[in-house]
Amino acid sequence: MANTYIQIASVTVGSGGASTIDFSSIPATYTDLVIKLSARVTGTGTSANIGLKFNNIGTSFSGLYLGGNGSSAVSGSPVTELTIWTATYNDSTANTFGNAEIYIPNYASANYKSVSTDGVAENNATDGRDAFTATLWSNTAAINQITLTPQVGPGDFMQYSTATLYGIKKS
Repeated sequence: MANTYIQIASVTVGSGGASTIDFSSIPATYTDLVIKLSARVTGTGTSANIGLKFNNIGTSFSGLYLGGNGSSAVSGSPVTELTIWTATYNDSTANTFGNAEIYIPNYASANYKSVSTDGVAENNATDGRDAFTATLWSNTAAINQITLTPQVGPGDFMQYSTATLYGIKKS
């Protein structure tokens, strides 16, 4: 990883799981933010979406997504909430976690915020899924809190799921 990435915070889910992963008090001292996520969630299925909220707001998102599962592709618009395919369900291949990268440029500016995500979930028994999103958060507030929540019901992040928040240094 480039030396411009500075780790701000990291969360590893402990025994018993967690309903959310939350980064709060994010300083406005960087140019961009990056989240690296490795997740497994309770529930059954092929892949679970993870929802994102900024500053405890889960609305005002618009954008496009493109995804696939090895045999078919899906795409669409609008994205009304920011979700990414990334988590692997509990009934998927043992000890396999989904992964994602979330990139948020100019997060502290007084402009609308763009967000791009790349997430993958795998189940060796049936398929793997990958999805990309290009999203706009129509809000001018600086992002100082990010909350990640499994979008399955009910569902929690399982033990050993991790999320690390990085700031990218101003040049």
